[in-house]
Amino acid sequence: MTIEVLIVDDDTLVRAGLRMMIETQDDLHVIGEAANGEDAVSLARDLSPDIVLMDIRMPGTDGLEATGRITSASDDVRVIILTTFELDDYVYEAVRAGASGFLLKRTRPEDLLAGIRIVASGDALLSPSVTRRLMHEFARTTTHSGVPTDVTSDGLDRLTDREREVLILIGQGLANREIAQRLYLGESTVKTHVKRILMKLGVRDRVHAVVYTYETGLLEPGRRQF
Repeated sequence: MTIEVLIVDDDTLVRAGLRMMIETQDDLHVIGEAANGEDAVSLARDLSPDIVLMDIRMPGTDGLEATGRITSASDDVRVIILTTFELDDYVYEAVRAGASGFLLKRTRPEDLLAGIRIVASGDALLSPSVTRRLMHEFARTTTHSGVPTDVTSDGLDRLTDREREVLILIGQGLANREIAQRLYLGESTVKTHVKRILMKLGVRDRVHAVVYTYETGLLEPGRRQF
C-alpha cells in the first residue's frame, strides 16, 4: 500500500528536498505541493492525501489554521507539523487543531520517513521535548480544577478499569511495549485496548488521547499515578 503525501512549505528548496527524500521510498509517494496554507487546504480536499507535511509558519493562511481546516474536513487525512524548533510556540495550538505529530526540519532522513509511516499507520508522533511543552501549556491553560470549561469527562465513563489504566499510561508518554511491561500484559493486548480507548473517547489518535487525559483532569502536569 502506497502512502500518499502532500508537502506544504513556503520554501521551494525545502519542498524539493522533502520530495526527493520521500520519492526514494517504494511505499511513499508525493501527490502534491503547496506553498501556503490556503493552497494546502484546497489540495487536501481535492487529493485526499494520507499525510500532510505542514510547515507551521507561512505568510497568509499559516500552518495552524490550515491544519484545523484540513482535519475538521476529514478524519482520514493526518497532519505532521514540521517545526524549526522543538519548543515551537504553536505546538499546543497545533495539537488542538488536529495535528497527529511533529518533526524537526533538521531531523535525520530515516527518522522523517519512519515518522510518516508511524502516523499513516494510525499512531502518533510526539517527542519527549514536545510532550514537555504540551504539559507546560496544559498547566498554564487549565482551570483551577484542572478541567477547561469546554471539555467534559463523559467519555471516561465508557472505559473499563483496565482501559482507564492504559489511558493514564498513554498520557504519561509510555509506548505500548512499556505499558505492557508495567501492567503485565501482552503487547497485542495493549494495542487492542488502545484502539478501543480511541474509539470510545472519539479522539483521532494517541496524541489526542494524551491531550484528553490532561484536559479532563484525569492526569495533572508533573504528577504520576503509577
